[in-house]
Amino acid sequence: MNAPKSNPPVALDKQVCFAVHTASMAIQRLYKPLLDELELTYPQYLVLNVLWLESPLTVGAIASRLALESSTVTPLLKRLEAAELLHRVRNPDNERQVLIKLTDRGRALRGRAGCLGDALLEASGKSAEELARLNSEITELRNRIYERIGTWEQRL
Repeated sequence: MNAPKSNPPVALDKQVCFAVHTASMAIQRLYKPLLDELELTYPQYLVLNVLWLESPLTVGAIASRLALESSTVTPLLKRLEAAELLHRVRNPDNERQVLIKLTDRGRALRGRAGCLGDALLEASGKSAEELARLNSEITELRNRIYERIGTWEQRL
């Protein structure tokens, strides 16, 4: 039997995973004061983004689109419901499913959330086109990795 090949790790500042991770943290820190004004957390903002594109959705569909477990999404939905941004209702066609529907207040919040994209454009010093290309490259990287490991069904 062959021993595993010894391969020392690349320096942390040269690793793509670390760059993506710390960039994500930087973006969340940039967004935090803006989200505070909207009375949202970053995970709640992600849930609302899914629902702004399509509502109603099941809890499972939201979780899948965010690459999360339903048990992780459910507490977020409860807090968003308490803030009157969405309603959770049983699916009349399948009582085991819970449908998530935006309220008028939840839909209206979308117009106020555009400031996050503006802040990212300004802070990054990149054009919208440059950020779109970067997003496309990162999305392609993510999808290729998931094709290899086969654990995320949803492809955005």
